[in-house]
This record gives sequence, C-alpha cells and structure tokens, in this order.
Amino acid sequence: MSSFLIAGLGNIGSEYEGTRHNIGFDVVAALVAKHQGSFSIERLAALAEIKFKGKPLTCILPSTYMNLSGKAVKYWLDRKKIPLDRLLVVTDDIALPLSRLRLRASGSDAGHNGLKSMYDELQTDQYARLRYGIGNDFPKGMQVEYVLGKWKPEELPMVKAKNEKAIQMIESFVFAGLERTMNDYNKMEITL
Repeated sequence: MSSFLIAGLGNIGSEYEGTRHNIGFDVVAALVAKHQGSFSIERLAALAEIKFKGKPLTCILPSTYMNLSGKAVKYWLDRKKIPLDRLLVVTDDIALPLSRLRLRASGSDAGHNGLKSMYDELQTDQYARLRYGIGNDFPKGMQVEYVLGKWKPEELPMVKAKNEKAIQMIESFVFAGLERTMNDYNKMEITL
C-alpha cells in the first residue's frame, strides 16, 4: 500500500522556531507527536513514519530552507514512490485571516517561495495543500518581517486551536479523501 507524503513547509534553525512562516513545520511536528512518532534526520529532510487508521504516512520537514522545499518533496515522493494525489503540503498563507484553514486541490504559488519551489520541481500545481491563514496585519513594506516574525502572545491560543483543527484535516484527507475534507472544513471559521 502506497504511503501518503505529508510535508510541512518552513525553515530550519532556532531563529525560525515559532514564526508564522514555520507553521507548516509546527503542524506536521504536532501530527507526528500525536501519533507517537519521532523524526530522524534523513536526506533533505527530517522524516517520521506514522500510521493513521492503518494508512502509512511519511511526514517530512524539509531541511532545504523554504525556497528549496520542492527539492525535498520531490526526492521523497520519488524515493517512496508516492503518487501526487497522496501528497499534502502544509503552508502558511497571508491571504487568509488567522481564523481560517483552507484545503485546496491545486492552485498558484501566490508569491509563496516554498510553493514556487514545489512547482519548479514537480512541474505541476496539481497537488493538495493545506493553507494556514496567518493574516496580513502588517504595515506596507513589512511583509517579510511579519511572515518571519514570531506569533504575538495574544495569537497563541488561536494558533493552538488551529493546529489541532489542521491535524484533524490532515487525518480526514488521509482517511476520507480530499473532496470530503474540503466540504467538511473549508467554510469553518475557527473561534475560541
């Protein structure tokens, strides 16, 4: 049985921990922890193998930095012989408010360097991505600082609640499929 590849996008290094741009790392790490998995350092990524309802999941946190995320994803898709329809990429999105998560079957990179790299390596945008709204509450010209900035203390309860919901969405994607998960979760507004 073919595995699923769950890829959280982010940057390695302690200076990036707890930043908005690293939420893909944080969600996938929380998924692995929930299922008692652990990461080992492998080629181009930290890798963990877990199971959900009997289905195998290969979870990666690319060590290539955000702008080359596609290299790690392509390598592990090929190495594990995982079809594109079993790939789910978890990424931050400034176009969505902090209260939203959105699962998409495909789409443009919308200026996101990690997704640009995915397109460069895979030569397609036809793969599922879980877009984690980080909001866009920053002054003009300060996008990079905002995205690479740490969550504000008052945002952390929402982040914790959203991380739990994001894990449910990943599990639903694996067990119930893309369409059903989009129908069940995409319109949801997360509140505390």
